[in-house]
Amino acid sequence: MKKLTLILSLLTLLLSGCLEDERKRESITKGWSPKTFFAQATEKASNGLVNEAVELFEQLQAAYPSSKYALQAKLEIAYVLYKDKEYDTATEHLNNYIKLYPNHFSTPYAYYLRGVISEQKSHSILDGYMTDSAQRDIGSVRDSFNYYLALIDKFPKSKYTKEAKSHLVILRNILSRHELFVAIYYTEKGANIAAINRAKFIIEKYPNTPSVPAALHLMAHNYDIINTPVLAKDARRVLQKSYPLYTPHYTLKN
Repeated sequence: MKKLTLILSLLTLLLSGCLEDERKRESITKGWSPKTFFAQATEKASNGLVNEAVELFEQLQAAYPSSKYALQAKLEIAYVLYKDKEYDTATEHLNNYIKLYPNHFSTPYAYYLRGVISEQKSHSILDGYMTDSAQRDIGSVRDSFNYYLALIDKFPKSKYTKEAKSHLVILRNILSRHELFVAIYYTEKGANIAAINRAKFIIEKYPNTPSVPAALHLMAHNYDIINTPVLAKDARRVLQKSYPLYTPHYTLKN
């Protein structure tokens, strides 16, 4: 009899524990499936309710950590934060994702989105009208360039690689144009050797970009100032041979 009572007591404790676990799980899941969680979070995001969307995506991960929706939720959080212009936080989420899932089939997207975010971070609404991204701090442009390069190197056959390559062309032009602005600045300040070195850097580091003929032209100008006519003549010869139709599109303040 005592043995039976003990068994019944143990069963009662076990059942009460199971019920408690079920209640806890119910409080986490809201009675929703992973798919419902994901749909609800996505709807919040589409309505611009960023905090609520992120919270639901995080609850989805807590409730169903092994589901495919939980994995996708990690990327969705980064995307929602990116659209809300929380660029650094979004990039941090993507960096963590790449560390956790370096070879997952969705990881190329994480690489690509990092590049997009850093590229967007460098933009201004006035670009093309009153400002030029190449004249500002281009740290985020370099980051974007390197993120795209990392994607191409790690996943050369991914569906994002072709588009990443097209972004690289644009970013190379920005980087070379930035160096040209620096060379012009040095010229205006009378730092002619520094200007020449910057012009050389453009030609060597960013060949075939639109800034190369201007770099050659500026190099010849600085060689004239420091009285090295042979080098100035060489620079103009290369400019004439490679870019016979070039006309200066920059101006110097002095």
